[in-house]
Amino acid sequence: MNSKLHPTALISEKAIIGNNVTIGAYTVVNDNVVIGNNSTIEAFCELGVENTLCDGSPLILGENAYIRSHSVFYAASNFGKNLVTGHRVTVREKTTAGHNFQIGTLGDIQGHCEIGDFVKCHSNVHIGNKSKIGNYVWIFPYVVLTNDPHPPSDVLIGCEIQDFAVIATMSVILPGVQIASDTLIGAGSIVGKNVETGWVVAGNPAKPVCEISKIKLKDGSGRKAYPWRNHFHRGYPQHEVEKWLSELNL
Repeated sequence: MNSKLHPTALISEKAIIGNNVTIGAYTVVNDNVVIGNNSTIEAFCELGVENTLCDGSPLILGENAYIRSHSVFYAASNFGKNLVTGHRVTVREKTTAGHNFQIGTLGDIQGHCEIGDFVKCHSNVHIGNKSKIGNYVWIFPYVVLTNDPHPPSDVLIGCEIQDFAVIATMSVILPGVQIASDTLIGAGSIVGKNVETGWVVAGNPAKPVCEISKIKLKDGSGRKAYPWRNHFHRGYPQHEVEKWLSELNL
């Protein structure tokens, strides 16, 4: 299978390892794991951790995954192609994500989450249990998606973040809050109410600031900063960019 498996790695014979896979030193790959072709798992990781909340289904990593060192992924989760993580990431059971998902260093996904395509989470992001995240969402460092309306309790109500939303650094989204598409949550915000499409909210408690279309790029061009896909295309496939520009009549 042309894979490079470090001699110190502990890899179950029941695990399914694709072609051209690299697994680093002292990494543990448990029974219930499927690793797609052309993936890299760095040193000191553990894949397929089981607990009482797992249902026996495998951890599935799509092709071209890149998992950096000291990361831990539980069983019963499924990721599309091109998953990329930073170091020391934790992902709990029953998380599903589309392709091109990025999780920054020290990212923490608490399981039972639904995540779309091209979601980008920077470092130290905490995604609470039962969160739902759409496509092309940006979540910046130290953001927290919460889920318990009166902690500690067994009542869990996840947040919902819709397509193209941007959540700036140090923000907290409170349980059950829905962030609509094409919105911006300002840095350091505490968001306790739903946010409508096309708005900027900021503050503690977060309140509407303006329509997102009124924000200009600070590059002297006078161009609108949002929708951000008007001008920011790095890392996205050309066919997606062309689709965006067509939809925006650009």
